[in-house]
Amino acid sequence: MAQQNILTTPPPGTDVYAGKGEILHPAEKHAFPPFESHTFLAQLVWLALAFGLLYYLMSKVALPRIQGILHDRASRLASDLDEAQRMKAEADAAGAAYEKSLRDAQASAREIAQTTRNQLTAEAEAKRKSLEAELNAKLAASEATLRDRTEQAMGNVRAIAGETAAAIVERLTGKAPDQASLDRALDRTATAH
Repeated sequence: MAQQNILTTPPPGTDVYAGKGEILHPAEKHAFPPFESHTFLAQLVWLALAFGLLYYLMSKVALPRIQGILHDRASRLASDLDEAQRMKAEADAAGAAYEKSLRDAQASAREIAQTTRNQLTAEAEAKRKSLEAELNAKLAASEATLRDRTEQAMGNVRAIAGETAAAIVERLTGKAPDQASLDRALDRTATAH
C-alpha cells in the first residue's frame, strides 16, 4: 500500500519525503538534512576529508602550476624589459652615431665646398691675370704697331708732303726747290702743329 501512495498524488497539505517514499503530514516535518544533529559528525568528517583532499590537490598540482606560470611570466617580462632596454640603448647609440655622422658629413661638405670655392677663385684669378697679361701684351704690341705705322705713315706723309710741295713750287716757279730748304719748311710746319 505504501507503493500505491507514492504513485498516486498525495492529498493537499502533505509532503512526500523522497528518500523513504512516505507521505508526511505537516506536523511531522523534519529539519534540513545538513542541519540534522545525528548526521553532523559524519558531515564534519566528510568536510575534513574533502578539505584535506582539496588542499593536497591545490598544494601539489594547481598551485605549483600557477606558481610556474607566474614565474615564467615574470621572467619573460623581465627578459622582455631587459631586451627593450638593450634595444633602446642600441637605438640611442645608433641615433647618436647617426647625428655625429650627419654633423661630420655636413662639416666635410662645408669644407669641400670652401676648398672648391677657394680653388675656383684662385683658378679664376690666375686665368684673369693671365688674360690681363696677354691683353696687356697684345695692347702693347698693338700700340707699338700703331706707333710704327703712325711713324711710317707720318714719314710717308712727310715724303708725300715734300714731293707735293716740291711739285707745287716747281710748277709755280718753274724750278725745283733744293731738298734742304724743303726739309726746313716741312720741319717748321710740323713743329707749328
